[in-house]
Amino acid sequence: MMVFLGLLSSFLSFLYMIAPFIRKFFAGGVCKTNVQLPGKVVVITGANTGIGKETARELARRGARVYIACRDILKGESAASEIRADTKNSQVLVRKLDLSDTKSIRAFAEGFLAEEKQLHILINNAGVMMCPYSKTADGFETHLGVNHLGTGVTTYAVHPGIVRSELIRHSFLLCLLWRLFSPFVKSAREGAQTSLHCALAEGLEPLSGKYFSDCKKAWVSPRARNNKTAERLWDVSCELLGIQWK
Repeated sequence: MMVFLGLLSSFLSFLYMIAPFIRKFFAGGVCKTNVQLPGKVVVITGANTGIGKETARELARRGARVYIACRDILKGESAASEIRADTKNSQVLVRKLDLSDTKSIRAFAEGFLAEEKQLHILINNAGVMMCPYSKTADGFETHLGVNHLGTGVTTYAVHPGIVRSELIRHSFLLCLLWRLFSPFVKSAREGAQTSLHCALAEGLEPLSGKYFSDCKKAWVSPRARNNKTAERLWDVSCELLGIQWK
């Protein structure tokens, strides 16, 4: 038993020694474009923390006017203040948006349209995972209501990889595993690279609606490519939300 524990301890020590090289290997793609964004308007949901915050930071650094749309205004203002100080860009703004409440979504949209004439970049970053069973203000199960109905339809779908973020805060087991394996997983900045790539890289227009991972187009299962299923999901979603598209 002592021999086994000794070997295990040695293995774990070695694993943590090489952790930086392992994380670099799994860090994935990097957004390489140098595009600058003066005069461009950006909305990022859930940008008060994690991947969204790092995405907002980079877009602000490139000169965009960035709207941080989040449920917790105090956290949003704290993130915006940090980003403004870091990037020297004063045009980092916070607006209330609760994706679990369609009234809040409509109010945000109306307020934004009153402030801005154009929206150049929209990044639907906010989401929830493994929440205890609950319902949104409109009576939808929380994951469906926030991640699908609240977020709506995106131009690109992206997978950031395994990232250290607050997304797993509702699971004690995952929080414990994240702490244990934190040296091996992506940082929020690394996790933001695919979102930045899809928002900034030139020539991606023909790939609209595709699925991206590690800054490149990724494989999608045949079921996810089924047009009839997609149309049915669209119709059901519109019906649930009481939306009619002409």
